[in-house]
Amino acid sequence: MQRASRLKRELSLLTTEPPPGITCWQNEDQLDDLRAQILGGADTPYEKGIFNLEIVVPERYPFEPPKIRFLTPIYHPNIDSAGRICLDVLKLPPKGAWRPSLNISTLLTSIQLLMAEPNPDDPLMADISSEYKYNKQLFLLNAKEWTEKYASQQKRPLEEKINQSETSATNESTVQKRKGSNMSKKEKRSRLDP
Repeated sequence: MQRASRLKRELSLLTTEPPPGITCWQNEDQLDDLRAQILGGADTPYEKGIFNLEIVVPERYPFEPPKIRFLTPIYHPNIDSAGRICLDVLKLPPKGAWRPSLNISTLLTSIQLLMAEPNPDDPLMADISSEYKYNKQLFLLNAKEWTEKYASQQKRPLEEKINQSETSATNESTVQKRKGSNMSKKEKRSRLDP
C-alpha cells in the first residue's frame, strides 16, 4: 500500500513539476510499469535527441530501487546495448548508493547528468569508454550519429496521435488541391472559356 500511495504522489509531482527535459508517465495504467523521456542536453552529443526509458518499480519500492533501462539506443560508455545503465543510485548498498529517500525524479535527473558527463572509469561498454578517454572527437561524432539515427524522430504516443491527425488533415487538403492540377490543358481551357 505504501508503494502505491508513494508512486501516485511521485507521478503527480512529475506531471505538475517535472525536472527540465524530463517527462514520465504510466504505461497503460500499470502503476509499476512507467515510461520516461529524457531530452538530450544542450552542448552534448545527445542534443535534440529524445530518449525513451522503461521504469519497472519493484514490490519492495522504496526500499529497493526501480529498474530503469533505455529503450532508445544510445552511444554511451555507461549504458550497454540492452539499455542497462551503470549508475550507483540504481543499485542497493554496499555496491550502490540507493536510499529510500531518493525518488524516480531524482533518478531520472541523475541519468540525465550521466548522459551529459559520462563516467569512463566505471564503464559498461569498455570500447566506448576507451574511445571517450583517448579519442574524444571520435566518441562525440559516433554519439551524435547514433542520436540522429535513433533519437531524433521519436515522440510520446500522444504527440504521435496529434501529429498523425494533423498530417491526415493536411494530406486530405493536398489531395483536394491536386485534383484540379490533374486536369489536362484542354479541360482547363474549356473551363476558362465562357
